[in-house]
Amino acid sequence: MNRLGGATSPYLLQHADNPVDWWEWGTEPFTEARRRDVPVLLSIGYAACHWCHVMAHESFEDDATAAYLNEHFVSIKVDREERPDVDAIYMNATQAMTGHGGWPMTVVLDHDAQPFFAGTYFPDRPRGGQPSFPQVLEALTDAWTQRRDQVGQVAGQLREHLNQALATAPAPIGPDVMSGAVATLGREFDGIGFGTAPKFPPSMVLEFFLRESSPDALGMAGATLEAMARGGIHDQLAGGFARYSVDAGWVVPHFEKMLYDNALLLRVYSEWDTDLGRRAAEGIADFLLAELRTDEGGFASALDADSEGAEGTFYVWSPAQLTDVLGEDDGRWAAEVLSVTETGTFEHGTSTLQLLRDPDDPARWADVRRRLLAARAGRERPARDDKVVAAWNGLAISGLARAGTLLDRPDLVEAASRAAELLHGLHTADGRLRRVSRDGVVGAPSGVLEDYGCVASGYLDLLQATGDAVWLARAEALIEVALARFGADDGGFFDTADDAESLVARPRDPSDNASPSGLSSLVHALVARAEQRRHARREGAAVRRLVLGRGGRPARRAAGDRDRRPGRCGPGGAGAEGEADPGRRRARRRRCAGRRPAAARPASRRRPPGGVRVPRHGV
Repeated sequence: MNRLGGATSPYLLQHADNPVDWWEWGTEPFTEARRRDVPVLLSIGYAACHWCHVMAHESFEDDATAAYLNEHFVSIKVDREERPDVDAIYMNATQAMTGHGGWPMTVVLDHDAQPFFAGTYFPDRPRGGQPSFPQVLEALTDAWTQRRDQVGQVAGQLREHLNQALATAPAPIGPDVMSGAVATLGREFDGIGFGTAPKFPPSMVLEFFLRESSPDALGMAGATLEAMARGGIHDQLAGGFARYSVDAGWVVPHFEKMLYDNALLLRVYSEWDTDLGRRAAEGIADFLLAELRTDEGGFASALDADSEGAEGTFYVWSPAQLTDVLGEDDGRWAAEVLSVTETGTFEHGTSTLQLLRDPDDPARWADVRRRLLAARAGRERPARDDKVVAAWNGLAISGLARAGTLLDRPDLVEAASRAAELLHGLHTADGRLRRVSRDGVVGAPSGVLEDYGCVASGYLDLLQATGDAVWLARAEALIEVALARFGADDGGFFDTADDAESLVARPRDPSDNASPSGLSSLVHALVARAEQRRHARREGAAVRRLVLGRGGRPARRAAGDRDRRPGRCGPGGAGAEGEADPGRRRARRRRCAGRRPAAARPASRRRPPGGVRVPRHGV
């Protein structure tokens, strides 16, 4: 029996009609596996994952494969975005056994949830030297029934590895460390970004560069931000960025669009004080409001990469398609402006849209863009994962609050406020955060450290944008829970609370990935709170001087004085329209947006022996 029909996760609901007898994560499937004396197959993914869809169509919707799974395994399906704690533990195991990781993640466990085999995507038939998924399952069944001692040995070694204490080396982070980081990153810089394909937007690195503001840092930030904004990874019609580029030149994206990427990039592009930066930031903000905002005021997790049964079809164009929509003259002009060629930059003669230079006729470009958007609206749209994740909404609140201040867009601050009210009203119960909700119904998973850190940081950025002290109180309440429940004896933090569900290991990863780690996000919130307290002390002293005067008598307020509450952006606050010097106004707005320190990277761990072996070419 498939048990996913009552799930809140859109990813789990995608598998509710599979012939596989899926279970959700919990104690019950392990009890069932022990009763039947079979191993547990754990499949982890997320709704916008292209290769998750491929493996589902090839294997989990196949009756023969499902029948084998149902007979020889108990199968669990997990949404990594709902349960980042479960995902983190078994991703560590997968990377330890294989040297790499990704989704879909395929892990096989014993009755105590200890992993003894791990991989990612497996095809439905042998391909490229990789065994088929049915061959892998048969080999694992043989290992479980014929070599149980080996299975137990591997599982025990991996459990020991997963529970190793992470080495930490607390040390001050001063100017030398920051300049050293810039120099190290400079050696990896290729002129338009960092690393080889696939290339991911380095949002937090770019924010660090803009904050450092040295010539080298600003040069690398500017070149990367421009290349991304002009590349195919950027939706040149509707705004927003795809998750990553499959090439090193930002030309062809992996087309899924994630909330966390766009929330982080909104912050960076808002801070990049250029016309292109403003256009990119406003495009991201408009994308968030138009395509990811939910009826309840929160923000959905992602848009899928696929539509019409293929990846990217919603976004790519051929010269003929441009001509059909725009006519001969405008179609030819648009093809040149957007780098759409007969051979194509993507598949089947289609191209992603790039804007490698600003059009020489802005009015014509605005009209062309409007007509292409209207035509694209008639295509089949990618599916939306509409669950609301607390941490990612915290990032969106920060991005919108900062952008609203810096770009003079009060509608963005209003959207941030509405999302924050949803998190406080729906996701918070007895002072504790729940991680997800959908359609106004909160889910069961408890908040993890990144939820507390990102939401508290969002509240504090909203305080800066609105001056409403309620957001300081709400942020401080979350921070106090995080300090009390997530702290470690060495001064660091675990990613799960001390009263959370007990797993095979308690996850603790201080390193940033595509989004800030729990440690990094909480440090940001702690720094922002300390800054607010410093402002409050300074404000109190100023008020006392104003009221009492030097001689102890109440001082009269000068005619025309305006309210300039520290922390407020907008009329009467930092960045007020009355500021005469635009340069000073921008500088004050930057201070209003807050400053954030970079997080340290973790020390490496010892790599354990690999898992139970499966022949690469089958059994």
